[in-house]
Amino acid sequence: MNNIIINEIPLLSLCSISYNYITKAETVHAVKEASYDFYNGKFYALIGRSGSGKTTLMSLIAGLDIVKSGEILYSGRSLFGKNIEEYRRKNIGMVFQSYYLLPQLTVKENILLSLEISGGNKQNAYKIIKDLLSSVDLPEHYSSRRVMRLSGGEQQRVAIARALAPDPELILADEPTGNLDNDNAQNIVNILKRLAHEKNKCVIMITHSEELANEADVKIKIDNGMIL
Repeated sequence: MNNIIINEIPLLSLCSISYNYITKAETVHAVKEASYDFYNGKFYALIGRSGSGKTTLMSLIAGLDIVKSGEILYSGRSLFGKNIEEYRRKNIGMVFQSYYLLPQLTVKENILLSLEISGGNKQNAYKIIKDLLSSVDLPEHYSSRRVMRLSGGEQQRVAIARALAPDPELILADEPTGNLDNDNAQNIVNILKRLAHEKNKCVIMITHSEELANEADVKIKIDNGMIL
């Protein structure tokens, strides 16, 4: 049961945003007049066929691309008025299908790197790493293991812990279960759900799986660049 009290002000607001890009053959309208409000304490699933605009929408939210029209508000303030690099570094945790861990480093070193990049408090690094591993259901002794020796499901858990190192409010997960079997996929979804409900994060997950999307608090369908 989710006992989090949802704030009246959305953490993130999409205000009629659009984005297009030009190929040799045509202009592609990847996102069209999309509007939506996202709140802390909620787990959202974005679902749609390939090419529907899901990943482009995620890139806009992450500040990796800039909207052509409309506006994105974070905590009530426009991203246009923010330092985008600082916004990404401190406010967003990104989780990807392919993990993107540094395989030659240990679990602890991968998480520490994220902490250093975000400018986090390294004085309490040991406790932070211990707590992060606990939050993704990994035992403390895993901190000294090289990530190349972990299973796919374990690597994705480390990737989530790394994303959480700066303590961001917004977690963006782009097909985080795409390389995993059903059991590990379910474990990852359970962790993301728990981060929303117990840690008061705003979690937005892209998925092709209708079954996994049904586990979110809110399922958002996207088709042809439009939120339905």
